Amino acid sequence: MSRSSLFQMATIRLAIAIAALAFTASALAQTTTWQIDPAHSSAQFSVKHLGVSTVRGAFTKVSGTAKHDPTDPSKGSLDATIDATSVDTRVDMRDKDLRSPNFLDVEKYPTITFHSKHVQSAGVGKLRITGDLTIKGTTKEVVLDVDGPTAPIKDPWGNQRVGASATTKISRSDFGVSADAGMIGDDLTITIDAELIQPHAK
Repeated sequence: MSRSSLFQMATIRLAIAIAALAFTASALAQTTTWQIDPAHSSAQFSVKHLGVSTVRGAFTKVSGTAKHDPTDPSKGSLDATIDATSVDTRVDMRDKDLRSPNFLDVEKYPTITFHSKHVQSAGVGKLRITGDLTIKGTTKEVVLDVDGPTAPIKDPWGNQRVGASATTKISRSDFGVSADAGMIGDDLTITIDAELIQPHAK
């Protein structure tokens, strides 16, 4: 075989290898769907009491899905549901009041939801997610400032996992949660700490 033929064959093989690598990179960069792992996720909130102290609590049941494309964040999305009945401030009497019609009215409105409308990069390892937050039947547009998602890791069972933390600040009176305005501040900070999972294909 001539030197020219050998060169042509090597060139063809190199082109095939480059094409295969490009296809693999493209496949890895595709938008992927993740499930929020309720066992390792929660939503915390904080609010001022009498203007002198900060009361913190959590919703311990969070579920939902997220989509993420590391090469194009605008293709991402987030749908999250918080079980309003799971509110926990470590004070039973206060928790019962928060579940009552005075505040969240959980019998009538058992969930708090967020549905994204737009996702954009906010720097390395950060996102800004704009979407609709619904509390007590009232929907308002809010912006989540997100740290993450982290790089995926594989757990001992072969599932892929990532983590992210999203924060926003709202006016509770905007959502009809305005009881005890003289005692409890109107500004409410909400943080969702989520671990997301892609189950191992069996």
